[in-house]
Amino acid sequence: MRFFMLTLENNNYLNNNKMNKSDLISAMADSAGISKAQAGEALNAFMDSTSSALKKGEKLILVGFGTFSVSNRAARTGRNPRTGKEIQIAAKNVVKFKAGSGLSDKVN
Repeated sequence: MRFFMLTLENNNYLNNNKMNKSDLISAMADSAGISKAQAGEALNAFMDSTSSALKKGEKLILVGFGTFSVSNRAARTGRNPRTGKEIQIAAKNVVKFKAGSGLSDKVN
């Protein structure tokens, strides 16, 4: 709850109801009592570690928060909405996030 209250004090967040990376860094710094530089380094390290794990095909499970995983989307035939012509859409890996019960409870 403390983290949520800190984010509401940020004017940028109040004005457009979105939180960007710098807003998150500010909220993390305030909540943890560290500098914004340290919070930025921590967030970048989290994002880099998460990206590396997902690229290897690993799941990232944060109990109470959620699970990040990678799923393979098969190649398929699509349609260009402008011309109606059929196009081939290549297969690709997509990142999925499933919210944990702790996060869901805090949101609801």
